[in-house]
Amino acid sequence: MKYIKILFLFLFVQVFAQQGGMWIPSLLEGMNEQEMKSLGSKLTAKDIYDVNNSSLKDAIGHFNGGCTSEVISPKGLILTNHHCGFGQIQSHSSLENDYLKDGFWAMTQKEELPNKGLYVEFIVRIDDITKQALAGVNDAMTEREKQSAIDKNINQLTKTAKKEDWQLAKVRPFYKGNQYFLFVTEKFEDVRLVGAPPSSIGKFGSDTDNWVFPRHTGDFSLFRIYADKNNRPAKYSKDNVPYTPKHFLPVSLDGVEEGDFTMVFGFPGRTNEYLPAAAIKHITQEFNPSNIAIREAALKEIDAQMKASDAIRIKYASKQARIANAWKKWIGENLGIQKSNAIEKRKAFEATFEKALKEKGLESKYGNILPEFETLYKDFANINIKRRNFIEVFLVTNELMQMAFRAYQLEQTALNKPEDFEKAKASYIGRLKGIHKNYDVNVDKGVFNNVMPLYTKNVDASIYNKTSLTDLDKALKLLEGNAKQVVENLNKDAAYQYAKPMVSEFYSKINPEFQQKNQAIAALQKKYMKALMEALPNARYFPDANSTLRVTYGQVRGYAPRDAVYYNPVSYLDGVIEKYVPGDYEFDVPKKLRDLYDAKDYGQYADKNGKVPVCFLGTNHTTGGNSGSPAIDAEGNLVGLNFDRVWEGTMSDINYDPEICRNIMVDLRYVLFIVDKYAGAKHLIDEMKLVHPKKK
Repeated sequence: MKYIKILFLFLFVQVFAQQGGMWIPSLLEGMNEQEMKSLGSKLTAKDIYDVNNSSLKDAIGHFNGGCTSEVISPKGLILTNHHCGFGQIQSHSSLENDYLKDGFWAMTQKEELPNKGLYVEFIVRIDDITKQALAGVNDAMTEREKQSAIDKNINQLTKTAKKEDWQLAKVRPFYKGNQYFLFVTEKFEDVRLVGAPPSSIGKFGSDTDNWVFPRHTGDFSLFRIYADKNNRPAKYSKDNVPYTPKHFLPVSLDGVEEGDFTMVFGFPGRTNEYLPAAAIKHITQEFNPSNIAIREAALKEIDAQMKASDAIRIKYASKQARIANAWKKWIGENLGIQKSNAIEKRKAFEATFEKALKEKGLESKYGNILPEFETLYKDFANINIKRRNFIEVFLVTNELMQMAFRAYQLEQTALNKPEDFEKAKASYIGRLKGIHKNYDVNVDKGVFNNVMPLYTKNVDASIYNKTSLTDLDKALKLLEGNAKQVVENLNKDAAYQYAKPMVSEFYSKINPEFQQKNQAIAALQKKYMKALMEALPNARYFPDANSTLRVTYGQVRGYAPRDAVYYNPVSYLDGVIEKYVPGDYEFDVPKKLRDLYDAKDYGQYADKNGKVPVCFLGTNHTTGGNSGSPAIDAEGNLVGLNFDRVWEGTMSDINYDPEICRNIMVDLRYVLFIVDKYAGAKHLIDEMKLVHPKKK
């Protein structure tokens, strides 16, 4: 019996050891393919990525550059998160048509709503161009000279890439600039809103449940891609037709069970998995806490005002969500690093690395790296914090300071590039109109009073009574006339006078010092990445996320966040009702959903126990950008929609730990249930291909 337990533990560890990593889909043949099969996958590498034939990658779209979406019908219907489409849902909302509160469902294609600026981009081909990108680069060059040579090579490679006229080409660095890939893409810019549940479903649990489990959030929205008559990308036109995809994902009605294989396919934004212990310590013990404090101060004011007014709630819903998301994520990241003892574990790994350097005779070449990291991060800490605090105050939380910041940029253009002034002024006017579309001066003043003391001792809220920037008409009058007149007008404005010295300091001192010190760290990190691969060649290295298409695979698994607590991997509609608080902005439940629950009117979307699954957990390694990514089963069917991670697992951006890192996905049966039974939009269900893979 003891032997069996030891064997089970060994196999358990082995399985988890295979999970984690964000792999390039064009390079899955071999070990990745075998690992996926050992976890239960029946897919081949070519099923996932194939240039010559339709494959899963053809259904995966980069949604507006920040999220992921997937095609789920032959008519270009795409699925992404509610929070990914939140800005578009908000832009179509008003007090008369409150789509945030009531939801939106287009019952015909004519009712689908266009969205200016929204795009979905698909990958056509991925080419390894490392040799060409690094041509002419040598160790005798300075870092600036190396980058200049690389940039020149990349520009030429982009211009001469083999592609169709309507396709795009771009190059991205991998492994900290030790490898380069070229991506040929197709970018569709006519994307229309099709459906979105009310926020009481799509954002159920709001801030309280964000980044935690069990989740009960129907975090999804539906859009449709339109193309020209040749099925090619085109700007919005009433003559455009629904896009016919190269591939779309069938939707499984069988759902998932613990231990099932899952693959998340998408565009993860950014990770730093190969940081030294010195960096992790700085981030979690110095950098994060200061920014958490600023966002917490802003949220205190915004949340109070949103609760008191529906008009404020609509105006600030998207901004509040954006501010709150990273705030809570950073808190969870710190908790996870502490819980997993990540810093000490990274130091232990670094001892292994240094031992390998000695054994392979690489100490003279790379032995200085870790001590140099310690020195650089000690010198970098203060300026890194100061710069980010400025960004948090002037660009993230306070809108008057953001208007003043952009005004400073306009003045600098007038002084240094007068030929570009009119273009810069038009851009600034656009920014002002964008801010004022959802602006309330009392909210912003409250935020100012809360956050500014965390950046400077010079806090003067009286500027709100004197400035023209808080009134759009008055702000636009400041911009009348030629460059000289505009500069004079701006410099007479109280808010601009207040902000200008701080913005000037940012550009003249803070940012240059940051760039100088960060450049040295980046160069050392690139060298460290190369050293790791030389010293420990048998280790597995996946490239950090950089908003390019990646595959991550794992299994459906629960987890134990703390002593004597275990989270089952699936949550149900029962939990939605258990959390229900009438009238609460986070936990209200629409009457129709409650009625469907009471009547047990679940249609074909209940599981074998007669319950409607809402969310489930997996061991897939995800990050920001994976929002909206499909969770795909062993046979290539859609079973879930990725939207979050567990709180302690947010540290996976810098330290993936298979014991506690879990991604959270909406069960597709809940999505279908809401679309069909709640919204009555069965015509959308009829577009999809519903399958029963487990009943074969």
